[in-house]
Amino acid sequence: MLYQLYEFQKALLQPLSSWAQTASETFINASNPLSKMPGAERLAASYELLHRLGKEYKKPEFGIRAVKAHGRDVAIHEITTLEKPFCNLIRFKRYSDDLEVIKKLKEDPVVLVVAPLSGHHSTLLRDTVRTLLQDHKVYITDWLDARTVPADKGEFGLDDYVHYIQEFIRTIGPKNLHVISVCQPTVPTLGAVSLMASNGEETPASMIMMGGPIDARKSPTAVNSLADKKSYEWFESHVIYEVPQPHAGAGRRVYPGFLQHTGFIAMNPQNHMQSHWDFFQNLVRGDELDAKAHIRFYDEYNAVLDMDAKYYLDTIKTVFQEHALPSGTWKVSGKLVKPHDITDVALLTIEGELDDISGSGQTRAAHKLCKGIPSVRKDHYEVVGAGHYGIFSGRRWREKVYPRIKDFIREHEQTSKASKKKVAKAALASD
Repeated sequence: MLYQLYEFQKALLQPLSSWAQTASETFINASNPLSKMPGAERLAASYELLHRLGKEYKKPEFGIRAVKAHGRDVAIHEITTLEKPFCNLIRFKRYSDDLEVIKKLKEDPVVLVVAPLSGHHSTLLRDTVRTLLQDHKVYITDWLDARTVPADKGEFGLDDYVHYIQEFIRTIGPKNLHVISVCQPTVPTLGAVSLMASNGEETPASMIMMGGPIDARKSPTAVNSLADKKSYEWFESHVIYEVPQPHAGAGRRVYPGFLQHTGFIAMNPQNHMQSHWDFFQNLVRGDELDAKAHIRFYDEYNAVLDMDAKYYLDTIKTVFQEHALPSGTWKVSGKLVKPHDITDVALLTIEGELDDISGSGQTRAAHKLCKGIPSVRKDHYEVVGAGHYGIFSGRRWREKVYPRIKDFIREHEQTSKASKKKVAKAALASD
């Protein structure tokens, strides 16, 4: 019923939001006499703020049209490499008409960015992707809004997430592939690679894990505490609802995006109130630069998606209540996840000093679990002064984190190639 009430409220607000947008434009249009009246700027700002508070935020585009790579501007085209019911594998194909640049682009390492399925769309990692494209071939997991997936496609759980990652790795090809998981997917990514190693499959050249709950018992945050304080049954009865008509996924049980968004806001309500007040003041002053920055941020922040109920509840139970991965009890489709079976994958973990979502030590815990990886192929980086978002977006990401990732990939790209050549030569000699 709550979902239906939300949809009804949204339908009521939509005309008001549209009217407020029109009213705002009326008071800022220089050709309209009303724009000359005293207080027109304040009225326009008020209506614009009302419009943005009531409007529906749809999934943003990545919108990456070009980047500078190897000293030249190269065009970017999004290609859907693989379509799955709950996720698309997207490749950002780079194009150039310079033969020397084309040669260098082909030699760049391949990166799979596993984006989080935790409320926001994968476009939240736009800055991550844009920066990586300077020196890498980039793929990303583009998770779909569960309310758009017909109920007859079945449920999507944590096990399915792991299998999706494995399929994406196999589709791209694990040879010289570097997998970067951001936040929540550090757990299923480690699970996917562990199972591939246990099965004797070829594994990626490296795993780069950023701000994720590998072991949520370490430095627990407010997010971790909520999962500990409430029972599995509480989450199932209080935050799970059926998608209503007329959505394509009508009847599917989900954790709705609007509830997640409420939770995001509730974590720092004063900050958001101040941000909207500053936006209003910037509009009144005519400070377009800061106003546009606010719009860009909240267009992304307010665009949320529904998660399939099974996946959400599986994650609560497995990651935050049972701590199954660090406890050595996690099974995926009946198979035990054994990170110590991973031997030929380099590991880099990254944490933000001020991360209030994945606390200090939670991601670094992967090193202890991956006992089979030699210490010379492991590294950890704590980003001083960075919060959760700062490790994959913004100035600290571009100036501090990215150079470390780039160097790590280059170092272990060569190590991986040399190792595989050595194995191939040994196999030929034995023949």
